[in-house]
Amino acid sequence: MRMSLGLAFRSAKGHWVENVSRQCSHGSIESFVPPSPPLDPEKVKELQRFIALSKRLFVMTGAGISTESGIPDYRSENVGLYARTDRRPIQHRDFVQSAPIRQRYWARNFVGWPQFSSHQPNPAHWALSNWEKLGKLYWLVTQNVDALHTKAGSRRLTELHGCMHRVLCLDCGQQTPRGALQERFQVLNPSWSAKAHGVAPDGDVFLSEEQVRSFQVPSCVRCGGPLKPDVVFFGDTVNRDKVDFVHERVKEADSLLVVGSSLQVYSGYRFILTAREKKLPIAILNIGPTRSDDLACLKLNSRCGELLPLIDPH
Repeated sequence: MRMSLGLAFRSAKGHWVENVSRQCSHGSIESFVPPSPPLDPEKVKELQRFIALSKRLFVMTGAGISTESGIPDYRSENVGLYARTDRRPIQHRDFVQSAPIRQRYWARNFVGWPQFSSHQPNPAHWALSNWEKLGKLYWLVTQNVDALHTKAGSRRLTELHGCMHRVLCLDCGQQTPRGALQERFQVLNPSWSAKAHGVAPDGDVFLSEEQVRSFQVPSCVRCGGPLKPDVVFFGDTVNRDKVDFVHERVKEADSLLVVGSSLQVYSGYRFILTAREKKLPIAILNIGPTRSDDLACLKLNSRCGELLPLIDPH
């Protein structure tokens, strides 16, 4: 089922008006979560044993944990962006080299930001945060850029691909909050309006070239350089120091749990290889096959938000 989402922005007497019309929240979220079999009580017990035996649990999460919060992913069968549309994510090189591509990206992101930034953690995020507070979760690395783990209170956390809630200057490196940029967009585009249908995993929406053409994009307030979300776009690489840091956390762990990731992207898959080298037991919770199913001692095809809250971390 494809979600129909309407987002409209217009300026009226200097005040910005947001008009968001969408299907009911439940229907929208359901449209992004692939079908899964009913919970298997024996599998639940196996995961419970896996967690109970873990003393320094390393957890890696992917887009599949956030689909239950209403954020679509790319690869899920029949419901991911690749299956629903012919749209593809922006490439790092294109963004850096082309001002028109940056203009298009920011126009779309501007329209989608109020909804994207309002998404809230689901029971899976809260469960992992609780495991951390109870001393069960040693370290959490997420491939997501939605800040939902932070909103749930996770602190022993590495955002592998960055976070959409921060903006980075490509010239001087200054970081600023994404919310502050939204206000600058509004000031620069007082009469600009756009209506979009459909939302992408990283918070932007689909607009026509005609809608984008008149959109004004601000520059860095410190040096005048171009601005970019503080995230790793496709075709870019994760900072080496961050990768090394996560490798060390894996080596310090005694088990690894994957939650909501197909592990198709090497930036996350490499940590599975490190866990295998260290002979750590690996469990995977993901609807559908993953790149590392053959390396796991336990594989579960269930919803993250249904299963994780059932596990007693003690």
